[in-house]
This record gives sequence, structure tokens and C-alpha cells, in this order.
Amino acid sequence: MRTDDWHITDDVNSFLARAGDFLHSRPAMHTIPLTVTEALRTRGPHAYGAQPPVFGMLKRAGKVHATYFRTPPRRLNLTPLTPDEADTLAAHLAALGVTLPGVSADRDTAAAFAEAWQRHTGATSTLRERQRLYRLGTLTPPEPHPGGQGRVAGEQDRTQLMLWYREFAEAIGEVVSADAGSWADTRIVYGRVTFWETPDGTPVSMAGVTPIVAGQIRVAPVYTPAQLRGRGYAGAVTAEVSRAGVAAGATEVLLFADLANPTSNSLYQRIGYRPVTDFAVYDFSAHPADRGRSPT
Repeated sequence: MRTDDWHITDDVNSFLARAGDFLHSRPAMHTIPLTVTEALRTRGPHAYGAQPPVFGMLKRAGKVHATYFRTPPRRLNLTPLTPDEADTLAAHLAALGVTLPGVSADRDTAAAFAEAWQRHTGATSTLRERQRLYRLGTLTPPEPHPGGQGRVAGEQDRTQLMLWYREFAEAIGEVVSADAGSWADTRIVYGRVTFWETPDGTPVSMAGVTPIVAGQIRVAPVYTPAQLRGRGYAGAVTAEVSRAGVAAGATEVLLFADLANPTSNSLYQRIGYRPVTDFAVYDFSAHPADRGRSPT
């Protein structure tokens, strides 16, 4: 295949007009591009920061076979690619003078692209995280069940949401590139974060959900402050938002778990989540020849 089989655009509506059917064809595997493009479509091009997003698609015989997107300064996100497709994409982006901080994709695609990127740019790659994508089967509330109940976060919880958003990002080693206030406001407006409260009304854990797109939603983030962990709160709030997602009409309820955290992986499986496939995240360090390029 040729590098010019890849097509690039910075317009989300144009991208979805051409690649929307492809993304909808595999809602679980395409959960991240589905939810990110929905946010950009409904909230505008700066939903994920000041820099404009970039989208690409692999077209052969008029049909889309794969896509990518990036919301700078975040990593490149890919749908599944063959090694040859990964190589031509790396060559395509390198020829455009693109610099990348890393890549996120299913395990095999991420590894193939990381190797290809090194060949074409000289950049080195480091495996940052291994993740497992889960899909809800039969929901099984956790036992023992902690006291308290779930409650959708409201305007009165804005300060708490902002604090926990920053703490969550720090806990997973991510730079907070979105404004915490805007993050909280969006989720309050659409009722997309649920707290688990103790019987006295104290929030002790939270779980968010993405909007329903192509029948799927994704549970994210799930966060419990360190001093409150080990009491069943995360399991309870995850079960609550999962139940609510099914009640709202989602045909697939998904979530990612860091494979370096056996506790969370075990928890999600106990409440009914089943593995779909593994993903990987790589960081790239710039080759000296790439310095001075403008990231896109």
C-alpha cells in the first residue's frame, strides 16, 4: 500500500462524514475515537485544549479501513492496523514533519507503530502502560456492599469534582491539559459523574461515564482517594454507573483498567466485566533531527 492512501483533515464533521460508518462498525474497539469525536462535534474543536485536533483515515477503493486522531498535546490514537499499515502511516506522518509524544492503540497496533516510528524518525519508544478493555456481561453488585448510596454529582459538588479530577490525573501520571473547572462543568450539566456517598452524605468515590455513541458508553474515570481505598467504594460506584448506563439504553458498557493494577482488574471482573482485548501506550523521545519541528 502507499502512504498517499492516508488522508488528513482538521474538521471533525468532514472526518465523521467519511469515517463514521467505519467507527460505528466496531463500537467496543473504537470506543475512544467515538467518544472523543462526539465531544468535539458537540462542544467544538477546543473541547480538549487550545490546539486544534487532527484526524486521518486510510482509504482504499473508496472505503475506510482505519483511522487515527490526535488532540494535541496528547498522544496519537489509532484504530487497529496491520504492520504494513502502521509502517505507511509512520512514513506519512514523518514526511509531513509531525512530531509525536507517543501512541495509544490495541497492543499489536501500538507496538507495530512504535517500531515503525523509530525506523522513520529515529525516535525511541518506551512502553508506558498496558491496559485491558473490558465489556460488561451480567452485572453483579459487589459483596460485601458498603453502606451508602450513589448520587449524581450536581453544581454543589463542583469544587469536589475539580479536586478529584486533579488528584486522579496525578495518580495516573498524566499532565492535566484540560481546565478542571470546564471538566467539572461539562459533567455536571450532563449528569455524567456519580458519587458514592456514605450514609451521612459524605462523597467517598466517583465514577464518570461518556455519552452513549453507537450504543456504547465507557466508564471513566473511576477514582477513590488513597485514604479511602479498600472499603468497597470503587466497586459500588462502578456498579451503580454501569447499571444506570444499561438503564439509559447502552448496549455495551466498557471500561479500561491498567494491567499493572491487579486489584482493579479483579474488582471489575467480580462485578461482571469481561476482557475484550489489551491496549498499550508508548511514549516517544524525540530524535535530535526532530527538534525544532512543530508538533501537530
